[in-house]
Amino acid sequence: MAWIYVLFFISGFPALIYQIVWQRSLFTIYGVNIESVTIVVSAFMLGLGLGSLMGGALSKRPGLPMLAVFGVIELCIGSFGAASLGVFHWAGAHTAGASLPATGVLTFLLVLLPTTLMGATLPVLVTHLVRSSSNVGSSVGMLYFVNTLGSAVACLAAAAWLMRLLGQSGCVRTAAGINFTIGILALAMYRFRGSDRQHELSGPETGSPAVRFDALLPFPAAMCLVCLSGFIALSYEILWYRAYSFVSGGEARAFALLLGAYLEGVAFGSLYSKTLCARLGAGPRRAQILRTISILLIVANASGFLVVPLLAHASKWVQYVATLPAVALSAGLLGAVFPLLTHISVAPDGRAGARLSRLYLANIVGSASGTFLVGFVLMDHWSMRQISEFLLLLALGMAAAIQWHLPRSGRRLAVLGGIGALAIAGIAAAPGVYGAIYERMLYKGAYREGAFRHLLESRSGVVAVDNQDIVFGGGMYDGRFNTDLIGDANWIVRAYAISAFHPDPRHVLMIGLSSGSWAQVIANHSRVEHLTVVEINRAYLELIPRYPQVAGLLKSPKVDIVIDDGRRWLARHPERQFDLIVMNSSFNWRAHMSDLLSADFLRIVRRRLEPGGVFYYNTTDSGEVQLTGATVFPYALRVMNFLAVSDRPLAVDQDAWRSALISYKIEGRPVLDLTRPRDRQKLAAVLAMAGNLGRPDLAAKSQMEYGDTIRQRYKDKRIITDDNMGTEWN
Repeated sequence: MAWIYVLFFISGFPALIYQIVWQRSLFTIYGVNIESVTIVVSAFMLGLGLGSLMGGALSKRPGLPMLAVFGVIELCIGSFGAASLGVFHWAGAHTAGASLPATGVLTFLLVLLPTTLMGATLPVLVTHLVRSSSNVGSSVGMLYFVNTLGSAVACLAAAAWLMRLLGQSGCVRTAAGINFTIGILALAMYRFRGSDRQHELSGPETGSPAVRFDALLPFPAAMCLVCLSGFIALSYEILWYRAYSFVSGGEARAFALLLGAYLEGVAFGSLYSKTLCARLGAGPRRAQILRTISILLIVANASGFLVVPLLAHASKWVQYVATLPAVALSAGLLGAVFPLLTHISVAPDGRAGARLSRLYLANIVGSASGTFLVGFVLMDHWSMRQISEFLLLLALGMAAAIQWHLPRSGRRLAVLGGIGALAIAGIAAAPGVYGAIYERMLYKGAYREGAFRHLLESRSGVVAVDNQDIVFGGGMYDGRFNTDLIGDANWIVRAYAISAFHPDPRHVLMIGLSSGSWAQVIANHSRVEHLTVVEINRAYLELIPRYPQVAGLLKSPKVDIVIDDGRRWLARHPERQFDLIVMNSSFNWRAHMSDLLSADFLRIVRRRLEPGGVFYYNTTDSGEVQLTGATVFPYALRVMNFLAVSDRPLAVDQDAWRSALISYKIEGRPVLDLTRPRDRQKLAAVLAMAGNLGRPDLAAKSQMEYGDTIRQRYKDKRIITDDNMGTEWN
């Protein structure tokens, strides 16, 4: 059996690599807005659920060699994996502009085959082991342990070096190679170990009378409990991911590290359940498992309820990685529930794999429901604290229901009373425990009470504004409410610089809205006739009316604001052409930022520009970003940390810029009043930005620079692509 465990451990590695890479690839095609993310994640889970049913159906066939079936499944997964990115890219080229329902169907069809095959492996191998051990809980627990531990190792490897060094295509090739190796080894084991072959063909038959089993729970009740435990586990994972993404400022590796800790906890929880099931066996002591499940639910959800407050308070002293053991602990306690429930509700006969597949499907349905209800619905209406309270009460209700099912005794009444007291204590303590968690996670050691003026939580993310009117999106700086060129606290001069290199930006697209300051400046440009803004987070539309300097933007007849993913919107509107596309994007190292900075994306933008059109975007001082733009486009101009790129020569016209600045008005109010000395000084300072243009010896230190010196200075950098994902994993 040891070799079976080794193979299933290794098979967990490519499964998680595929999930990380495939989800990333699909997000690039269909967007990273919450709708697309929910669809992609749900499609993966649905495929796994269907796979469990397929594995269960195979396991019911007497005499079918399960080890050989497992080997064939691994070979099939590897074959699809090797071709997967090519398939996704082909599909994306033809369907990227599809509607939301069509996106859901297409995503499901794209991942249906591999996820179905992955979902089938657990019932198949459980059947193989039960034929020899006659212990369902022990078999499920051990297989769940080794496979999930392999997946946890994959997550940690992805965060540490795999994604950074190999990129998407390299990771997929590695995963496919592992699948082929596992498949060949499994078939070789079946072929050359005669005793195992005989064992495969002579295991318990379906409905064998030799197996005596009294279920402690009706099977429908077990399915309900498994479904609810999956719901709670995935709901907590969603909350934890929001918190860890916020505290890290949106690091790409934060998700992989969190998932690794989560899976590591589930793995060792399964190992504990395996040990418990082996010790209690099928005798009378097996009834203790129900009490154990109840206690696990209580402790797991009490600890899960405290993970986010612990992270928030601990961030003052330690890096967020140091708190991941709390995630592993809570996930481990929850992870032990599934194998234990299978042990007390599934007989160790020839139908064990089939019954397990139904429980596994129920668990996945619960998990997918948690993803949808919490991530898609509740986060638009409840705060993180309120959702945590809901999950705590739900889990305690499950524990109470299990206790109620046990024989009546003084101990049962005491436990029920303790559950009620814990529920009351949790709700009473929640306002204090969850108080100011976002302020603590953002400011860490510099935390100060009452730092936020506004805080908006929605399914699209968390947006905060502090008392200095600085905007923070997802835990990172995202601009200021300011259009004033004189008191330029947010480098708004970069928006006014458009007049220096583009004489006639009539139709403009802006990707990203944030405070609306940039959009307000561009909308009031005298030559702009229409401005289309694509913003992924609706929360900004609630903030803008509260600030007079940008409030008029929402009423301007020249402005249309669309809530969507920017890359997805461009793919859905191939007919739209623009004179200018502007993108004040966030830091280049944040998760999914390379989707908007890669050469692949720049080529999409290039096709949306009118002849002579310009793409003007934030490089956040990254040499790779600047080199990529100056390579894809023949002409480039750096303005501070922004880059303007075009298919036609770019030149700074200081006279035109001066004239535009003098006449510039924001909603009828002049930007500059040249009767005031400070305004005249500001005008001179702005125009001086172009003073060293054409001086290669001063280019690196200048505020403006042409593309030829950019290409020369960063020639040793790499070009950002969708595949290598830029600096996200560095």
